[in-house]
Amino acid sequence: MDLLAHLAAFTATADEVSFSRAAERLGIAQPLLSRRIKSLETYFGGQLFDRSRRQVAVTEFGGSLLPYARDVLERAERLGQAARSARAARERVVGVPAHCAPVALAGVIRAGADHGTTLAVRELPPQQRHLGIGDGSLSYALLRVAPERAALRVPLGLAAAPGAEQARRRTAHLEDLRPPRGAAGLPILTLEEDDVPYAQDRLGRAAARAGLPETLLAAAGPAATALADTLAGRARLLCAEPFARQHGATWTPLADASLHRGYEIGASECHGETGEVPAWLAGALAGVTG
Repeated sequence: MDLLAHLAAFTATADEVSFSRAAERLGIAQPLLSRRIKSLETYFGGQLFDRSRRQVAVTEFGGSLLPYARDVLERAERLGQAARSARAARERVVGVPAHCAPVALAGVIRAGADHGTTLAVRELPPQQRHLGIGDGSLSYALLRVAPERAALRVPLGLAAAPGAEQARRRTAHLEDLRPPRGAAGLPILTLEEDDVPYAQDRLGRAAARAGLPETLLAAAGPAATALADTLAGRARLLCAEPFARQHGATWTPLADASLHRGYEIGASECHGETGEVPAWLAGALAGVTG
C-alpha cells in the first residue's frame, strides 16, 4: 500500500467532507479514492468515516488519527523539499574550451536547469580539463583526443582577413602557404586549445612535409591580439569556424582531417559521481564544440 497516497485520500476527504470533491482535489477517480479509504480502514482496523448520513463525517476513531495523518504528510512534504534543495545545491562543474560562443554555454546551463541539475561552466585549457576529470574538480569535461577516435569532430581551419586570397578556396593545403623565395610569409598562429602534444606534433610534421619554415608556426598568445593581427592581414589563425565567423574573419577548413580537433566527453568518478554522461548533456556539449 502506498501509505502517503492513502493518507492524502483520508485528509482530503476529511477536509472536503465529500468523496467526489476530495477525488477532484487529488486528481483521481472517485472509485479509486473510495478504495483507498477502505484499504486504510482495513489497515488501521477501524472506520474512518460515517457514511450513513447525507454528508460524509469523520468518525471518532478517524478524528483521533487525523492529526497524525496530517503530520505524516507534512513531514513527507518537508522531506521532499529538502531533497529538492539538496539536488539544487549540488553543483556540477563542466570544463569546456576557452572562447566558446556565449549562446552555446548558456544552452548548456539551460539544459541542466531543464533536467534539475545545476551546472557551472568553466572555460579551461585542454590539460586542465584532463586533470580536473582525474581529481574530481570537474564533473564533466570536453577532452581533446585524436580526431580519428573522437566522438565529436570539429574541422580546424585557417582564419584570415576578410577578402584574403585564402577565402576563395574550398580547403586549405599547407603546401599552398609556402612563402615565395626570400619572403617571410604570414605566420600561422595556434590557440591554446590546440596546444596539445599530439596535435602540435602532427601540425609540425605536416608543415615540414609541406615545406613550411619552422618559424612560420607560432603560439598565438592572447586571443584578442591574435585576432587583431589576423583581421589586419598580418597573420593566419588556426581555429574552428564558429570562432572565426564570430569575430568577422574569413575561414577555410584544412584539407588534412588528421589536423582537425577531436573531442570526447569525460565524466568524473570521484566524490560519488557515476562516471556516466547524461544524453541531454552530451547533446548540449556537442553544440559547444561547434
